[in-house]
Amino acid sequence: MALVDRSEAWREELRASMKNKERTNIERVHMNELDATIRSRNSEEVNLGLTVEQALLEAKRCLDCANPTCMNGCPVSINIPKFVKNIERGEFLEAAKTLKETSALPAVCGRVCPQELQCESQCIHIKMGKPAVAIGYLERFAADFERESGQISVPEIPHKNGIKVAAVGSGPAGLAFAGDMAQRGYDVTVFEALHQIGGVLKYGIPEFRLPNKIVDVEIECLRQMGVKFLTNCIVGKTITFDELSEEGFKGMFVGSGAGLPNFMNIKGENLIGVMSANEYLTRVNLMDAANPESDTPVYKGKSVAIIGGGNTAMDAVRTARRLGADRAMIVYRRSEEEMPARIEEIKHAKEEGIEFLTLHNPIEYHGNERGRVTHMLLQKMQLGEPDASGRRSPIAIEGATELIEVDMVIVSVGVSPNPLVPQSIQGLEVSRKGTVIVNENSMQTNIPAIFAGGDIVRGGATVILAMGDGRKAAAAMDEYLKESEN
Repeated sequence: MALVDRSEAWREELRASMKNKERTNIERVHMNELDATIRSRNSEEVNLGLTVEQALLEAKRCLDCANPTCMNGCPVSINIPKFVKNIERGEFLEAAKTLKETSALPAVCGRVCPQELQCESQCIHIKMGKPAVAIGYLERFAADFERESGQISVPEIPHKNGIKVAAVGSGPAGLAFAGDMAQRGYDVTVFEALHQIGGVLKYGIPEFRLPNKIVDVEIECLRQMGVKFLTNCIVGKTITFDELSEEGFKGMFVGSGAGLPNFMNIKGENLIGVMSANEYLTRVNLMDAANPESDTPVYKGKSVAIIGGGNTAMDAVRTARRLGADRAMIVYRRSEEEMPARIEEIKHAKEEGIEFLTLHNPIEYHGNERGRVTHMLLQKMQLGEPDASGRRSPIAIEGATELIEVDMVIVSVGVSPNPLVPQSIQGLEVSRKGTVIVNENSMQTNIPAIFAGGDIVRGGATVILAMGDGRKAAAAMDEYLKESEN
């Protein structure tokens, strides 16, 4: 009770220290960034974070609303006013501790989550015609401050209940599930098919956007909470679900992601030099393929086209630029306004010299006598009526094509769930698209002890939505297991 009283006392003090009109007149902070001419040729992180002074001032913009609508936009239910006001008060470590109450990956989320579409989109400042409080920047600041201070807090774990549960996949969904279940006292083991923990956080997102060392620190915190990790273990091959049950696992969470790339099935797509963004980024990010001494070196194209307009496409094209491409292009069949990539990622790409060929769509690739791609034939497009998603449908302009020279094409037009795990669970209900069917309120499958979340359910989503699924599944599994014991 004393802690609550103290919290209310200083929040009242903060409210009195500055009137709301003064707070709303403070301009939103701008993220410090590495110069584009420097960063486009190295793998250093682009966003540099806020200084203490910037964070203190930005935190003052928060009005500490009686009804904090920003929290409604957060899939993991972070207590946003509490952590922001801790920053305003200068209690940075307390702010980080608040984040960890509900988020297993605050430093990750502060970097890659689309806050502008989630928590920040519901900030009261927007209703007043002003920019939202930079919640994402402040989240990153608090998490980074804690890490750099060396005073990393580990959430308290209650008495262990001795019940074993498994998470299949160590991406954001699996890690969020593991963290919540560990805090509830369960004995958690995470099974990862690859040789590094982190899933898409490691293989899908480049160092210049999310450094591996940041992910590793968050994972180490989970280890200190008692979470066990087993790499190079393919559930469904190395070990079956039946064998996990025999080993005493009472509940299982499937967060195996959507690692099966989609292609367009057009002529020339099997030429050398045409590959998926999944393969390209995995080889570069996880297998050191940019190193010529690597066992699986990647070809470093000079004229590289990325097909697609999402965040993965931006990651791939900016990676190609850093690997020496003189011409790196985004080819997208709609206009820039319809691009699903974050505005920040588009901005960074343009600053780094990326060319945008919008309203263009590849219809054929040409190759040489050795079978390597040399050109792409693009169909020029125009926008028609909105489709089911609300975006205007692209329509081909008859007779309008363009042939462009390329020596590498990276296809980023979506992914499908990896079928291995669902197919290995007898009786598991899946959709025609291969996604696992769950109860949306609990993330429980038709097999009561098995829950699922993230891309294996959604078919492709953000890090924070996957984490929200993991947390929801943890709460529901905890309830299910307690009921099963009675």
